[in-house]
Amino acid sequence: MLSEKMYELGSRRSVIREIFEYAKKRSAEIGPENVFDFSLGNPNVPAPAKVEETIRGLLDTCDPVVLHGYTSAQGDFGVRDTIAKSINRRFGTRLTADSLYMTVGAAASLSICCRALTVPGDEFITFAPFFTEYRVFVEAAGADLVVIPVREKDFQIDLDEFEARIQEHTKGIIINSPNNPSGVVYSEDTIQAVCGILSRKEKEYGHPIYLIADEPYREIVYDGIKVPYLMNYYKNTLVCYSYSKALSLPGERIGYIAVSPDMEEERRVYAAVCGAGRALGYVCAPSLFQRVAAACVEETSDLSVYQRNRDLLYASLTEYGYECIRPDGAFYLFVKALEPDANAFYERAKKYELLLVPGDDFGCPGYVRIAYCVKTEQIINALPAFQKLAQEYGKNI
Repeated sequence: MLSEKMYELGSRRSVIREIFEYAKKRSAEIGPENVFDFSLGNPNVPAPAKVEETIRGLLDTCDPVVLHGYTSAQGDFGVRDTIAKSINRRFGTRLTADSLYMTVGAAASLSICCRALTVPGDEFITFAPFFTEYRVFVEAAGADLVVIPVREKDFQIDLDEFEARIQEHTKGIIINSPNNPSGVVYSEDTIQAVCGILSRKEKEYGHPIYLIADEPYREIVYDGIKVPYLMNYYKNTLVCYSYSKALSLPGERIGYIAVSPDMEEERRVYAAVCGAGRALGYVCAPSLFQRVAAACVEETSDLSVYQRNRDLLYASLTEYGYECIRPDGAFYLFVKALEPDANAFYERAKKYELLLVPGDDFGCPGYVRIAYCVKTEQIINALPAFQKLAQEYGKNI
């Protein structure tokens, strides 16, 4: 007898991965230059030179047995200490090495946090649009995911709806800013209001309600936008971070969980994080890339490429008649489909070799996500296809 839930997850990829695999197949058939794949948030900008220099230096100077050997289960102490000091310097926090748990990317961070906090009957709240895998992580931990519908006028959080949906079994919320898939950065006013609601509800129900901040896109912001560091606004905060996006290391799977030192029963929560990492088999994140992350802790790839892509794509699509929220960060454009059914729109876009991700699984039917972390040349070459698609729907260009 198999787990039907695990069979379902394994036999059906996420919609993003399904489209990505279709893109590979189609590229083999007609050539990659003829396929406009905007499906996967896979950074196209190379990692900074310091990453390769660090790897070469470690290979040349470190004892291979140490370099490729196990670290402590929660990560090398020196690595965690370096990252904690960097966070403290940038955001005015009081983290120590023992506030951090090194992970195999943000997916592992989120999975560990959900598992560490959940008891039977718990719920987690998130806000549409949301990263599709949140539902998988939350349900695998034994909790239910409650989704607050999007406020379409600005894609900020509907605070009244949020407050109304918190109940006694709400264990926490997952908040993602800059947001995947919309690129929206939640304003400081929004964050302060959310944290105020959480604090009131904690007092009402007599137990902590945790804020899980999913932050792999923190550094990818435009036009001087500031991303509030949530640990400074709410004490019961866990920050999940990945070096996949801003440092362009998605395939190396390295990230961390930071547990606020001001959290209620902070040592017990940190121990639960360590225990969940153990139970899930997420101990000792990749040793080499722990050290690379520490050496490159405040480096980023050339993020100006993403701003250039955003500006080009947003200006062009709105000129063609598409409606979309202007992203302040990340590298996604969330576009209103030109018909109510985003899946039907996606199928019509495929005729022009445009591969866009329908928004239904993001909690926003009627939208599609465009990942513009691609070569600028691909966007330029795809613009005539976007224009023809708009004209097919009667848009006047």
